[in-house]
Amino acid sequence: MCTAPADSLLLLHEARAVADTLLGDVLRLPVAKALDVGTAAGMDRAVALLAARLRRAVGRADVDAMREAVAVLDVDWRMTTAAQRRRLVAQALEAAGRQTALIPSRIQAPLGDAAEEVVASTRSHARREQGLALAARFNAVDRRIAQHIVRTQGNFVRDEYGRRLDAFGQEARRFVAEGLEAGLGRGDIAESLERAARGALIERAPFYWEVVASHFIAQGRSFTQVSSYAEAGIHRYRIEAVLDEATTQVCRFLHGKTFSVGEALQRFERLESLERPEDVKQELPWVRERLDADTGRALLYVNRGGQQTRLAEVLRSAAGTRDDVGEFRALASDRQLADAGVGFPPYHGLCRTTTLAIT
Repeated sequence: MCTAPADSLLLLHEARAVADTLLGDVLRLPVAKALDVGTAAGMDRAVALLAARLRRAVGRADVDAMREAVAVLDVDWRMTTAAQRRRLVAQALEAAGRQTALIPSRIQAPLGDAAEEVVASTRSHARREQGLALAARFNAVDRRIAQHIVRTQGNFVRDEYGRRLDAFGQEARRFVAEGLEAGLGRGDIAESLERAARGALIERAPFYWEVVASHFIAQGRSFTQVSSYAEAGIHRYRIEAVLDEATTQVCRFLHGKTFSVGEALQRFERLESLERPEDVKQELPWVRERLDADTGRALLYVNRGGQQTRLAEVLRSAAGTRDDVGEFRALASDRQLADAGVGFPPYHGLCRTTTLAIT
């Protein structure tokens, strides 16, 4: 097959895999560290550690998927019929899918270990910093939380790689059709297909595992905090954002809002019964931001069930500043915020916002 030179991202990916193997298998250095999610700095460090663990667990599966796919597509397309072309693309997706199908099972162990660490760290911080009267052992809800976040995160990863394969299939069909129409030869079409495969399976989200780790840890921390509040007899909690230059408008608006512990536990009960990632997203949607076409101001909103619920309008932005939430015109009450599924973080990718008990 005529292949394009490997780009820097692929080289970095492969070099990282070699380095991880050297550190973990050859030199036997201690690469696993406990996760501390009680502070903003600890949260950042925990996300980086878990993302590294997940990358090591996945290994070269995405690179292998890319290579399996392009190997199937290394044909003289000018000698194929339309039906054969459709079949070849389908076979390439199947070959790549056999490699990406390994990824959800490979991340189960590091996620399971991390879930236990997140729950333990969250309970320890609640006892130490918030003075909550909690037993030393996990309670029954804590154990359900650990199982839930591992299971649902695996489903999200499986869903994401399915979307990547679908995107590559669409690109592959387009590149072949356009290449044939332009009279390109086998080598040129193969080069285009390899770029498409690399883009969909490797380059699509360079910080994907950081987002996965952040969401996993933040959700586990929030669920465990709510469980701890209930165990300690706390009835309400408030949202506590990290107010620095990186804080989003979303978290600035929600900073200080208060919610019911009992209702948060009920939402977890509903989430626990859900399997499909889309259903989970509907129950706990991320908050989005867009410009209002009429006012030119930023709007915060969520999408649920095909319906857009507007939460707030930004009157004065404090983005890029410290210790300032800005000014907002609330378009939803705290009750409506809870009903919309934004009663606890994470509210977006790489969200650092946490909760505090109201005693």
